[in-house]
Amino acid sequence: MWDSIKKFASEFFVTGDPLIYGADVSIGLTMIAVVAALTYFKKWNWLWTEWLTTVDHKKIGIMYIIASILMLFRGGVDALLMRTQLAVPNMDFLSPEHYNAIFTTHGVIMILFMAMPFMFGLFNLVVPLQIGARDVAFPFLNSLSFWLFFMGAMLFNISFVIGGSPDAGWLSYPPLSEKMFSSGVGQDFYIWGIQISGIGSLMTGINFIVTILKMRAPGMKLMKMPMFSWSVLSSCITIILAFPILTITLALLFIDRYLGAHFFTLDGGGNPMMYINLIWMWGHPEVYIIVLPAFGVFSEIVATFSRKRLFGYKSMVFALMSISAFSFFTWAHHFFTMGSGADVNAFFALTTMAIAIPTGVKVFNWLFTMFRGKISFETPMLWAIAFIPCFVVGGMTGVLLSVAPADFQFHNSYFLIAHFHQVIIGGVVFGFFAGLYYWWPKVFGFTLNEKIGKWAFWFWNAGFYICFMPQYVLGLMGMTRRVNTYGWDTGWWELNFVSTIGAFLMGIGFLFQIWQILHSIKFMQKAPADPWNGRTLEWSIPSPAPMYNFATIPHVEERDAWWEEKQRRAQGEAPKPLPPLEPIHMPKNSGIPIIKSAFWFAAGFGLVFNWLWLAIPGFIGIALSMLAHSFNYDTDYYIPVDEIERTEAAAKGDAR
Repeated sequence: MWDSIKKFASEFFVTGDPLIYGADVSIGLTMIAVVAALTYFKKWNWLWTEWLTTVDHKKIGIMYIIASILMLFRGGVDALLMRTQLAVPNMDFLSPEHYNAIFTTHGVIMILFMAMPFMFGLFNLVVPLQIGARDVAFPFLNSLSFWLFFMGAMLFNISFVIGGSPDAGWLSYPPLSEKMFSSGVGQDFYIWGIQISGIGSLMTGINFIVTILKMRAPGMKLMKMPMFSWSVLSSCITIILAFPILTITLALLFIDRYLGAHFFTLDGGGNPMMYINLIWMWGHPEVYIIVLPAFGVFSEIVATFSRKRLFGYKSMVFALMSISAFSFFTWAHHFFTMGSGADVNAFFALTTMAIAIPTGVKVFNWLFTMFRGKISFETPMLWAIAFIPCFVVGGMTGVLLSVAPADFQFHNSYFLIAHFHQVIIGGVVFGFFAGLYYWWPKVFGFTLNEKIGKWAFWFWNAGFYICFMPQYVLGLMGMTRRVNTYGWDTGWWELNFVSTIGAFLMGIGFLFQIWQILHSIKFMQKAPADPWNGRTLEWSIPSPAPMYNFATIPHVEERDAWWEEKQRRAQGEAPKPLPPLEPIHMPKNSGIPIIKSAFWFAAGFGLVFNWLWLAIPGFIGIALSMLAHSFNYDTDYYIPVDEIERTEAAAKGDAR
């Protein structure tokens, strides 16, 4: 029996690598510390009632942000491990197998488990406040969306200590991802981790489309809506069209692996190119799903810190919506070299060039907004300004890649790696950092230390260019993707060493950001309601926002409603009289979302290991959770007027 237990443990847990053992110890110590702290300070009930069961969009947004920062740390460590392996030739720091696993998990974590939740966090924190709503359209669904994302992310992340990580690349092309070449459970962790979190992403897309279309404040027509909310709408439309493709694609791959089908195996009559088409029919719109909200963030920040109305509002709306549509007609440029034919390559080359036009329109709109503006250079504006040259270079290299004959040279080289990171880091990560800095006072009620924030900014930016500019040259010198080592005779080591230095500088920038947050918590400086002299409705209410957001729903008459109201007051006009307070209808907290998501985790874990004794009860638990919610009629309550008055009076007292 003891031998059977040892055999099971050796197959169940990942063994043999000191780095994995170190991860095991750190995970164990962290869990012990968290449990001990919650027990010592008697916070278990507080954790359950205030956070784990909350349906408040602001708290859900905060949990998304915390999760994304943790995933940024995990994905960043993966990146530093890879750059350490590639710093000098013939390095023996990571085994080829471990390198492939890290290469795979880095891409998945950064796109799906860092960028997506960061984006959803900003959606939750900002959109209801910008459009004058008290909550999202479906609060229960919003909570369920978060917990499905979280459980999917955890299922994926435990693979590196249990069962083994996937190692077929971050998009898992067949035949590498089929049973013949990935016989372990890592690929199944990949499938179910992404499937479960993807369901949550699809729900979020539906939720925010309905929220924006149906819950805007009276008078806020679509063409009076803030630009960030427009960017969220365009992103969510893309989500609901793209994510079902990913769901079906991974379901087919799972059927191949679990039931022995041959959708994507040539020897069984399938076609791996079908998988590549399907995955990129989701994958390229996914790039725009995460970058469109960043464009909205930059639009808000540039207008605020230039003290000007955004230039070309209608053209910006058209650009956002056209990018959302065009994103579905460019996927084949990811495999020009696959032999699709000249006509197909020409079509997708033209569509890829065409999508650069609305992107360029936005850059010029931001520049013209800043032109002759009274610009102030607080940290959010620094990130917005840094984005422009970075994204322009990324866009130009993207146009180079869109030329099919040129792509035969660039494809599968480090030139492509540099381009992709230039767009994703320079566009998405810089944008989400800018948004976090911009809305931080509104969300948490205190300001971040500007001096430390600028140190973080400069380390991130210097490190970014030092890391990725050499990779363009390495690509042109012939260095291909996915190599875990190279020889001294290639002439690549100097640029790789410089690139590794840049990666560690970005890591230092991240540490400065953590220091900035901790320092600001320790020396907490109360934030006013409108610290940046903002333009949109979220700056008209206290910081942090009350649980009901608005004591009375505002009436909107023009774009930049709060800015225009401040201008009228500055000219001596009296504020419009507010209607009398009324009890506010609010949703009740619910434990069903986290419980149902835990059942999803159990079902996914059971299917990973082919344990039907766990998977079947997991699916039964999901069904029972749905049934319990269907018969739960105690879902809401009213905040009485006297409580609203006390809350508003306390907020005014803090403001004084």
